[in-house]
Amino acid sequence: MACSSQDLPKETPKPVEVSENLIAVLDTIWRSEQEPITLRDSFIEKYGAESKEAQEQQEIYERNHAVNERKVKEILDKYGWPEKEVIGEQGNRTICNVIQHSDNEIRLKYLPMMKEAVKMKKLAPQFLVRAEDRIATERGDLQIYGGQMKYYPETKSFNVWPVFDPVNIDKRRAAIGLGPIAEHLKNRFNFEWNLEEQIKRTEAFKKEQGKKGN
Repeated sequence: MACSSQDLPKETPKPVEVSENLIAVLDTIWRSEQEPITLRDSFIEKYGAESKEAQEQQEIYERNHAVNERKVKEILDKYGWPEKEVIGEQGNRTICNVIQHSDNEIRLKYLPMMKEAVKMKKLAPQFLVRAEDRIATERGDLQIYGGQMKYYPETKSFNVWPVFDPVNIDKRRAAIGLGPIAEHLKNRFNFEWNLEEQIKRTEAFKKEQGKKGN
């Protein structure tokens, strides 16, 4: 017995359902990852990095991150890198932030997937180079694009992790669509880039690395 399409049960297409669920999950990940970081940084600025208030937010962040890391790994292992049309720039930012905040084992695992996502126009190259700089700093190498900061207990202040060839850093950044390093650091960390200082820090870093190699 024939029936028209109007007689068929209406179902929500699976891709739409998956997209909506994925966006909701990523939104939760973003908020639980970033809110304690924002509070922590505000307390650091007000009371110092070793204050009770800052430490409490760091602990909250670490608990949340463990959950978020597991969720992101499940998404990437099951679906691969999601289409940008599905999760948008904010979704990409969320996934990359979780990877960025993980250890090098996780970053290295998903680096090939990130490179392929950039190649397929799913991911902006800025996210990839951020991960590459983080991998370099964790290995104890000079970073290339200058986005990584470190807290130095001896001076109780933040500074840029030493950069390869600081003189030409803006040329490298411009080649992949990034703005000047001074502008980035001022906007992101309220940190003043001093080229002469950073050249000296890079040279000191290289000398120290040379001593370790001998």
